[in-house]
Amino acid sequence: MTMKTLSQLPTNTLLRWQRLQVLIATAWVGSIWTIGYLVAPTLFATLPDRMLAGSVAAQLFFVEAWFSVVCAIVQLLLLIVLLRSSTALCLQTGWLATVRASLAVGGYIILGMLTCTVLGYFVLHPFMSALRATGLVLPDAKWKFGLLHTVSSGFYLVQSVLGVVLMLRVASDYKV
Repeated sequence: MTMKTLSQLPTNTLLRWQRLQVLIATAWVGSIWTIGYLVAPTLFATLPDRMLAGSVAAQLFFVEAWFSVVCAIVQLLLLIVLLRSSTALCLQTGWLATVRASLAVGGYIILGMLTCTVLGYFVLHPFMSALRATGLVLPDAKWKFGLLHTVSSGFYLVQSVLGVVLMLRVASDYKV
């Protein structure tokens, strides 16, 4: 049996859901890469005050974190819709196992990205903000902030890589 892709399922409704999924994934992953690897470094390179650059970057990462949560939820809901939309057709054609496996992999990638957001931003960021509020004058505060920043950056990097995997997966599933 040849491997089938979701793009081979001939329904206009399914195609619309697939296109919406691609659009949201592109916006999500694009925003992660743009803010994390273009905007934030540019702030630190161009603004004369590192505290100001850090404050602006923190606000951008706040927006990015919530955008990631919304995109992840919408992506997971779209996977459910795609699975339900394709189930009847898949039962007729024998593709159900292939489609379910494909959607499950996408779901795990999305959950991984969401987990990185929750841990990297919503768990670690409050501690970083509290340390930043002290002015980072004490060496212990600087060290703790640096450690938390490193761990948070690691989560962001993993999320970024998972984003690329998600985009490659979406592109191969739908022959974009």
